[in-house]
Amino acid sequence: MFGIRAVRISVLCAGLCAMASVVSAQTKVAIINMQRAVLESDEIKKASAELEAKFRPRQAEVQKVERELQGIQQQLTQNAGKLSPQQEGDLQATGTRRQRDYKRMTDDLQADVDSERNEVLGKSQQQMIQVVKQVAEAKGYDVVVDVQTTVYFKTALDITPDAIAAYNKAYPAAK
Repeated sequence: MFGIRAVRISVLCAGLCAMASVVSAQTKVAIINMQRAVLESDEIKKASAELEAKFRPRQAEVQKVERELQGIQQQLTQNAGKLSPQQEGDLQATGTRRQRDYKRMTDDLQADVDSERNEVLGKSQQQMIQVVKQVAEAKGYDVVVDVQTTVYFKTALDITPDAIAAYNKAYPAAK
């Protein structure tokens, strides 16, 4: 009885292994580096340059305030003991006020940059997903896996360059 059961289990296991190899042999898998695909698209490169240009004046203003703060600190250090208590107090009050302005400016600038960048990246990522689906269907892939969640893959499976090219074709960056 034990021998017959062992034979049946062996036959069942062999059958399951054979089915698994048939199924896996028929599945076409591709790998994509989604982050790279989005960031290297022409649209994102253009949007990045536009964001940089848009926020450059505010960044220059932040740097100006930073230089002012350094100047105030330098005055306080170099003139320690030489300034009247009133002058020193005024300089410290100015420094405190400008420090508060600096913090507010940097926080606001960072929040605005992050918001716009996330909006652009989110839109582009959704569009890239659609492009990847089209590339996968055109090339007959059953599964596309992101490289960040993959332990090992053959580089021949990487469709990132194809996705970037297809994205740039589908969503050309305005000149």
